[in-house]
Amino acid sequence: MLYPIIEHHGAKDGVTGSCHQLHIGAENSLLVDCGLFQGNDASLPSGNSRLDIEFSLETVKALIVTHVHIDHVGRIPYLLAAGFEGPILCSEPSAKLLPIVLEDAFKLSVSRDQAHIERYIQLIEKRIIALPYRHWFTLIDNEQMHARIRLQRAGHILGSAYVEVDLAYHQTGESKRVVFSGDLGAPHAPFLTPPQSPERADILVLESTYGDRLHEDRSNRRQRLEAVIEQALEDQGTVLIPAFSIGGTQELLYELEEIIQSKQRTAADQSPFSAEERAEVEVSASDEASVRSNMPHLPSGERAGVGEKGTSINAEPNTEPNWPELPIILDSPLASRFTEAYRNLKPFWNQEARERIQSGRRPLAFEQLITIDSHGEHQRIVNHLTQTARPAIVIAGGGMCSGGRIVNYLRAMLGDKRHNVLFVGYQAKGTPGHDIQIYGPKGGYVVLDGERINIRSGITSIGGYSAHADQKGLVEFVTGMQQWPAEIRVVHGEAGQKKALISLLREWYRRNNLFVDIMIGGAVAKNEQDVLDDI
Repeated sequence: MLYPIIEHHGAKDGVTGSCHQLHIGAENSLLVDCGLFQGNDASLPSGNSRLDIEFSLETVKALIVTHVHIDHVGRIPYLLAAGFEGPILCSEPSAKLLPIVLEDAFKLSVSRDQAHIERYIQLIEKRIIALPYRHWFTLIDNEQMHARIRLQRAGHILGSAYVEVDLAYHQTGESKRVVFSGDLGAPHAPFLTPPQSPERADILVLESTYGDRLHEDRSNRRQRLEAVIEQALEDQGTVLIPAFSIGGTQELLYELEEIIQSKQRTAADQSPFSAEERAEVEVSASDEASVRSNMPHLPSGERAGVGEKGTSINAEPNTEPNWPELPIILDSPLASRFTEAYRNLKPFWNQEARERIQSGRRPLAFEQLITIDSHGEHQRIVNHLTQTARPAIVIAGGGMCSGGRIVNYLRAMLGDKRHNVLFVGYQAKGTPGHDIQIYGPKGGYVVLDGERINIRSGITSIGGYSAHADQKGLVEFVTGMQQWPAEIRVVHGEAGQKKALISLLREWYRRNNLFVDIMIGGAVAKNEQDVLDDI
């Protein structure tokens, strides 16, 4: 059987640039993702060739988006410029989030002209077809074949999906089920339902981001986050958390709101006052918060804090962290837009998150949260936190520290041992975030915007917060199927990650007396040693 044939136009040798073309016939193909190369992946080959669409679009009937992270959708502007005229298929939440991502990508890589941006976004919105989860959508139905797709929850970020492609060839009577994993998530993620394995697959394209390791226990990760932050705040400095604008930021806010709620419950349980007396205090604090909400969230020599109970970045420093008064600063306009979009997508939250809303809590809009918008506000916040001993938590855009507002914080604070950088997400090789994570604890340095900065601040990484499945989760995605795939293409991972995952998958197949072809970069390896040699 000649078809289907899969070509990998990205994420076959590294983690970024996901783009896979499924040829389902001589005249028809589908594109799954069209992402941006980042880190080391962006430098090989050098120049704009990493952005250009270098494959023919003649047969491409549709683009299917697994989720809206930039390494999966960032080349869509170039895809349209190259002549792609088909629909963009994605989940219902992704349909709301994708225009925001692509607007930002367009501004960064094409034009900041507002008229151009508006025309571009209108074009994107016309192309998008929002598909509900778990429902088949027919793409082709003619005398030669029937092709349909179905999106299932992937548990990576809100709206993420893995893709099932069902192919029936009428002339031969043959059929194939091809599954693209996209990026799979892990259990215990805020807002998200963990992925369930598909019923079956003949061919599986499987990510391998964490194919060589197991995550720390995710069930108690909030306690670890709390402990690390409290230890860092004892230094009377700022805890910097580089976060991805979509997914990572909202997850952190959710966790921080729970820590604050837990601290307040503990304080209430230990209070000598009655519930009625505490309610009077809460009303007073609510009135005070209302006054504060009408004040600009800016440090100022003329304006002091709003009072003992108010969250203000000008309050006198405490000798130990006081969570109910601790400012949580979200400094990323893009992350703020996504956070607002998340709030508008509550029907797609998991049950736990919806129950919090029903109980009157606001996991993405709690009282201690301070949002920074303008660049002027941002620069004043950086200067204020650099010059004072006011503990604060800053979540800033630029998850891998290669751009965004986190860079200004890092330039100002990496050289000061009072401050701490906390990594909770993946740092790709070749990015400043990876360099800080690896060399910072050794007293090394990092180059930011061409400037060498010696690292004296604390550097901490917490496991269990990755949005990706670990080795166990990836293997269970395969072994949880009723019919295991006879062909697996391992993508979206570094060499060591692929090698470890392949070895374990082959062991599972051997135990069950099953044969599998493992493919990397389009090359079939007929035995395990061939696979490992290819890597």
